Amino acid sequence: MRNIIISVVFIFCVQSCSEDLLNTYPEATKVTSQFYQDAQQIEQAVNSVYGSLQYDGQYNLAMPAIGEIPSDNTYDEVPANDSFTYGEFDFFTIQPNNSLIASTWKDTYVGIQQANIILNRIGGISDMDDQLKNTRIGEIKFLRALMYFNLVRIFGDVPLVTKETTDVNQFFGQGRTPANEVYTFIEAELKESITLLPNTTPQKGRVTKGAALGILAKVLITKGKFSEALPYLSQVINLGYSLQTDVTKIFDVNNKNNSEIIFDVQFASGINGNSEGSNAYQMFMPSGVVSGAKGHNIPTKEIYNLYTNGDKRRDAFIALTSNGVPYTKKLVKTSNVIADGGSNIVVLRLADVYLLLAECYAEGNDYVNANFYLNQVKTRAGINPVNLTTKQTLLNEIDLERRKELVSEGHRWFDLLRTGKAISVMTAHFANTPGYSTAKIHTHNLLMPVPQTQINTDPAIKQNNGY
Repeated sequence: MRNIIISVVFIFCVQSCSEDLLNTYPEATKVTSQFYQDAQQIEQAVNSVYGSLQYDGQYNLAMPAIGEIPSDNTYDEVPANDSFTYGEFDFFTIQPNNSLIASTWKDTYVGIQQANIILNRIGGISDMDDQLKNTRIGEIKFLRALMYFNLVRIFGDVPLVTKETTDVNQFFGQGRTPANEVYTFIEAELKESITLLPNTTPQKGRVTKGAALGILAKVLITKGKFSEALPYLSQVINLGYSLQTDVTKIFDVNNKNNSEIIFDVQFASGINGNSEGSNAYQMFMPSGVVSGAKGHNIPTKEIYNLYTNGDKRRDAFIALTSNGVPYTKKLVKTSNVIADGGSNIVVLRLADVYLLLAECYAEGNDYVNANFYLNQVKTRAGINPVNLTTKQTLLNEIDLERRKELVSEGHRWFDLLRTGKAISVMTAHFANTPGYSTAKIHTHNLLMPVPQTQINTDPAIKQNNGY
């Protein structure tokens, strides 16, 4: 892990002239031994942690792709592009040398190291107001917990590094931390961040209490702790968020950071030499939509056909090329430079919280509240509400609504994992979908392979079974 968790230089970011939006474009390269001297430098460093979420191995490409392509929601239209990197997820032939897997590990640990440095040094900054300092600590603890949550869901056991690393040799030979210990750490970090974060902030894109409450609940649900998650979700809905009445406005680039968005990763076109946009639009559009599109992570015809007549979400979320190939409308072309997209990547929004609430209530046999929150999402979509009276019918309906509501947002694969349905659902999907006669999912595919570069660097880091 020498090239992952240790770095003597980091890119730090500053705010643009806009006072109400958190922007994270690089200003300069800083040497850590000469930095973190005052409040201004800490602020730049905090923004650099937000900036790490924009990396390919985090929310620019990896989380939307890994969260969808292995599932029945999306597929790889042109596997030959990018050396079959994305096609491997589609057919469960993922190799330890997969470049997206390598970027996921590397880029996430770079962000974690940046977070560790700040948490190690912020206490000694004398010119920073205590309240602001606590807020920033809450933000960084949330971001570090979010990054570990992503790692543990993807790889299982991962090295748990919680202190600033100044000597890489300290970490050789320690191997991977058991996933349960990582989850315990994540829960503790998020609970502490909740006590430190404000309900709102004038800077769009910064973490607030609602994000920490919602992600903590998702962590607990992932571990099957539905009753524990319920009060955290209930707190989120009392913080002033509201569903957009028009589903076409949720992902409108002229309506970013709207009332439904609880936390998202910020991107913008035309900044810093067109380097601060996302190339997700280029990577995740069919080749027929725009020149240069790569055809990865394309919605399946199955998900397109799931929407019933009158469901406003189908045409709001998915369109068809002239050849009938579906593509997501949650990413928008905002620049003549195709790799400079301005669509934010949503991590958590209120509709997700409502559906998680419905699931928790259903698991607790409270069918009245389960139907209520499920119907909040259905009604907004323009479809008839339901009144389901058994746990399994409710859970099935919630699962269906999560597919339709959150398609292309990077949730479906992780939903299949936490509900234990991944193998049965994907086996059926392969059997019923032309072109997948050779595809097969095995138990070991429920975790992704550890990048071979990490094992080569430190043999104490062992490969996941089956790879």
